[in-house]
Amino acid sequence: MAVSLAACGSAKESKGSDDSSSSSAKKGDDIKVGLLLPENKTARYEKFDRPLIEKKIKELTNGKAEVEYNNARQDANLQAQQVDTMITNKVDVLIVDAVDAKAIQNSVKKAVDAGIKVVAYDRLAEGPISAYTSFDNEEVGKTQGEALLKALGGKAGKSSKIVMINGSVTDPNAAQFKKGAHSVLDGKVTIAKEYDTKEWSPDNANSEMEAAISSVGKGKIAGVYSANDGMAGGIITALSAAGVKVPVTGQDAELAGVQRIVSGEQYMSVYKPYAPEAEAAAEMAVALAQGKSLDSVAKDKVSSNSAKDVPSVLVPVTSLTKDNIKDTVIKDGVYTADEICAGKYKSACEKLGLNK
Repeated sequence: MAVSLAACGSAKESKGSDDSSSSSAKKGDDIKVGLLLPENKTARYEKFDRPLIEKKIKELTNGKAEVEYNNARQDANLQAQQVDTMITNKVDVLIVDAVDAKAIQNSVKKAVDAGIKVVAYDRLAEGPISAYTSFDNEEVGKTQGEALLKALGGKAGKSSKIVMINGSVTDPNAAQFKKGAHSVLDGKVTIAKEYDTKEWSPDNANSEMEAAISSVGKGKIAGVYSANDGMAGGIITALSAAGVKVPVTGQDAELAGVQRIVSGEQYMSVYKPYAPEAEAAAEMAVALAQGKSLDSVAKDKVSSNSAKDVPSVLVPVTSLTKDNIKDTVIKDGVYTADEICAGKYKSACEKLGLNK
């Protein structure tokens, strides 16, 4: 299935390629893979993405590949320096989850000019990337919007006022989440206030929610669209301080988010199984480094402003509520029941039958 993202590219567009013309073509298992992740405030990157990618690369190369890793700590300039270091260290291929998808373009070009192919991970980086893997991001937003409408039930209507707290404008995924959510919510509820949250910061989301409560009125807010779990935590803190309890969405199935779902503080999250995404990135990176085709891995095509028809893997998502925690994050081994049900969440877990 062809998926076009921001397909209104410029005249300088390049075509995504999985050919074997790079200097690293025909290498064996002793490859060097650069891995750059964007930040460490969101729990997923260090807990899931990094170890899953590293494990799969080792499996695919009989333990012979070397993985060089760095985290940009939400600093686009630092990430540009990290790309330069990877080029200096002569990695064979680079997996990059961009802090700023547009700002990374020059760095991607420098890497490609040095004979290093680039796999865009989770966020569609600009520049001449050779492969991309992520989730169907508009579908994520639709899933969140549909869940919020379901939570509102009979209260859903144009008189229902919703606050939307979106992610960072530097993350192209955030725009797609927002677009998907609007496609579901527009015309069915009223968006009373909407914010784009710098750096996906929970503290910024908390301040935005406080401002929305002051502006809209605490008794007039029917629900909150939060683009991820981290921000949902800040939002729920602000709502609780004002004595407001309404449905709040989320994303990433972070442990704290799952626990808030168990306790009823948060209505839902979007469960994105990290293993398929991480393994796809590893498979594409190893294949590119070894000069092999991506045809057996990448079944989709995605276009950005600067690259057309990039071989891609898009992973489906699931709406996570208290009704399917056991069948998703526990079944898949993301968390144990003991982890979710620790401390103050024990009694709520017992009511849901999670710790049986």
